[in-house]
Amino acid sequence: MIQMQIETIPVTVDEKEILKNLLEKYNFEFSEWDKRDVNDLGLYGYKYLDHYWTEKERYAYFIKADGKLAGFAMINAYADTDEPVDHGIAEFCIMPKYRRMGVGKAALFQILDRIHGKWHLKMHPRNIGAKSFWINAISEYTKGNYRLCESVSGTKFDDGTPEDQIFFEN
Repeated sequence: MIQMQIETIPVTVDEKEILKNLLEKYNFEFSEWDKRDVNDLGLYGYKYLDHYWTEKERYAYFIKADGKLAGFAMINAYADTDEPVDHGIAEFCIMPKYRRMGVGKAALFQILDRIHGKWHLKMHPRNIGAKSFWINAISEYTKGNYRLCESVSGTKFDDGTPEDQIFFEN
């Protein structure tokens, strides 16, 4: 594991365009699994982006490694579940250059240390790398005290695949 200084920094409204650009790259990569198409402008878009500066229960963070932009995390209180939760990990992206170096886990742990409650996150079951990351990171953070639900009925990604979900509390 390479030693780097990892920071999670709240995204300001003035930095919204930077986050929007990163979301396009993230959605491009994720389209491999959810099979989403771009719009007529060649963009994926993110319809809730402005809400991160107008609603209390939404948080957006840049993830930096040694001062360089390495990804982002978006947290909200709008989980796709009937179970009572306080927070959901809506989006989480580490750029390929910084993967498998501990950047994502360090950033996740910083966010979880900052925001407490009952958590929920969803995973596309065919995104094996992301699923492995989430299970390993959440297991380590909670010392194995989490619940994994696979192929949750009533939930689906854009391609129709049921979600895998993790629930935990911190």
